[in-house]
Amino acid sequence: MTGSGTRSSGIELLLPLTRGGPTSLRAQLTAGLRDVIRSGGLSAGRPIPSSRALAGDLSVSRRLVVEVYDQLVAEGYLRSTPRSGTVVGETVTAGARASPRTEVPRIRYDLRPGIPDLAAFPLASWRRASNRALARTPAELLTYPDPHGWWPLRVELAGYLRRVRGVDTEADRVVICSSAANGLSLLTGVLVEDGGATVGIEEPGMVGREQVISRAGARWRALPVDDDGVRTSQLTHGHLDAVLLSPAHQFPTGSTLSSSRRSDLTRWAASGGLVIEDDYDAEFRYDRAPVGALQGLIPDQVAYIGTTSKSLAPGLRLAWLALPERLVTPVARAKLRTDGGTSTPLQATFAEFLAGGDYDRHLRTMRHRYRRRRDDLVAALERRLPSLPVGGAAAGLHLTLGLPDGTHWPTLRAALLERHLAVGCTDDFRAGPPTAAIRLVLGYGNLDSSLVDEAVSQLAQGLARTGVHS
Repeated sequence: MTGSGTRSSGIELLLPLTRGGPTSLRAQLTAGLRDVIRSGGLSAGRPIPSSRALAGDLSVSRRLVVEVYDQLVAEGYLRSTPRSGTVVGETVTAGARASPRTEVPRIRYDLRPGIPDLAAFPLASWRRASNRALARTPAELLTYPDPHGWWPLRVELAGYLRRVRGVDTEADRVVICSSAANGLSLLTGVLVEDGGATVGIEEPGMVGREQVISRAGARWRALPVDDDGVRTSQLTHGHLDAVLLSPAHQFPTGSTLSSSRRSDLTRWAASGGLVIEDDYDAEFRYDRAPVGALQGLIPDQVAYIGTTSKSLAPGLRLAWLALPERLVTPVARAKLRTDGGTSTPLQATFAEFLAGGDYDRHLRTMRHRYRRRRDDLVAALERRLPSLPVGGAAAGLHLTLGLPDGTHWPTLRAALLERHLAVGCTDDFRAGPPTAAIRLVLGYGNLDSSLVDEAVSQLAQGLARTGVHS
């Protein structure tokens, strides 16, 4: 049996041919090409290899390939054009393995939390940083990555975290990963290896955190959150090995962990517990002084997680851990076992982006932009929905809107989607059952500024339809 991936016209085709069998080579090639087209492997209008190139690739005569092409042209599978050569016909591919489509409502007003302004991604400066990074020798960038991360990026991040977030770390205690969830999974896996683990999680909190912890083999226990952050009095109600929280700007309530509860948490950690600090959007603050990372107070008991998902774009898949020294090697070993490490060219680009000051400039620009957008959203809510309390608006990329007890979230969500409006709700981020008291979670990061007032008008109409009035 022979087969070849053809090189001409950039098209690769696997067409196995059995020589000496009961079926002629012509019949085999005709059936093979017909099957590829029927299956959707070649779409309508796509050029196929020249008869000379395909004959050479398959070690058959050119005349045989010409005869096969002529037959498929006659059947409508191929179409011969004077200047374009031979291409796939339109009619036979129209229904080829069509994927079923699910109708998704078109979103015009995007107030989902967790998404930054994607249109504001600094493409020009990112390209320049990438060009500088790719100027390095291929052996540095293209071999298997160090599971700890690209050393120059770890150096840049350690400096950035010290000066901007008050994180007490060095480059050799930074590990690069792909997301906050990836970091949490690695950390939980290490805790499980040490003899099992139970992790306390904020309720509500980071989406999917309970599944990440469970898949890593650990248990979790929900810790309620109020306007002062996680209720630290719950830390001693049963054994906990670690606790996951976002103290600077709790997700999704927007609260900040109070100073007294920071003290409670510090005392709990001093007894041997690990704090996993998700510092997901702390660079964006508006009406308050910066809140330093909890890690700066107790660096030996905090595993700090940072990410570019809110500061740049979630599609980059780039995050980092600042770890107690004892966790660095086990976490890097876990990283090696799971995915082998994060893309080195991506890390090198971000290192250049940081070193050149582009990251600081982008954050400064976006902080002003998000503040204006936040102000516009708050003003529109006060005009159209004055009786509903706004919370968590002092920082970050989202705020909350209180609703009357008993508001039925699935009904409200459907009414808003009919108006092409997407929002979040605190019930979306609960590991446990829904509650009677819910808040809408309104993200303004990816909402077009010109649509803010219109979006709130649609929100008010959707609320009124479900019985919630301003």
